[in-house]
Amino acid sequence: MGQLIYVSGGARSGKSAYAQQRAEACPGDLLYVATAGIHDAEMQARVQKHRGERGERWTTLEEPLDLVGRLPQAGAGKGAILLDCVTLWLTNLLFDRGEQSDPVLVEIDRFIAALPQISAPLFVVSNEIGFGIVPENRLARQFRDLAGTANQRLARVADEAWLVVSGLPLRLK
Repeated sequence: MGQLIYVSGGARSGKSAYAQQRAEACPGDLLYVATAGIHDAEMQARVQKHRGERGERWTTLEEPLDLVGRLPQAGAGKGAILLDCVTLWLTNLLFDRGEQSDPVLVEIDRFIAALPQISAPLFVVSNEIGFGIVPENRLARQFRDLAGTANQRLARVADEAWLVVSGLPLRLK
């Protein structure tokens, strides 16, 4: 099994840039795993910008739901893998599973159980959304709780865990 490097932080904190920089320090071809869907022109522009910033060493796997089924094979032979991001993956899963948290947590556990199949260093990016106020609606509170649980589970099994704030990485583990 390759190393699991967990990188968390707030929106626009620099967490993705930090994880990308770390992944690019690894030799060989690199795999970027995108969990976001492209549903409008603004998102399309963001995706194009990020692809341009990654360069030729990177290939992209777009997978909004089935990371367990697709990631081990797609990552075979890669020097490093960057999964960006867990938060969007959780969003996709939550809506795919009828807004039920338990099936999403099962999928997180399946993902963790599949990690030994991945030999390359895996950089996993996730948003830390628990620093804000308690959301006013049920679905937002449910998602905040779900993300917090998923982040804890991933950080617990990670070889390294980082929090990025204002572009500055802080090693947690």
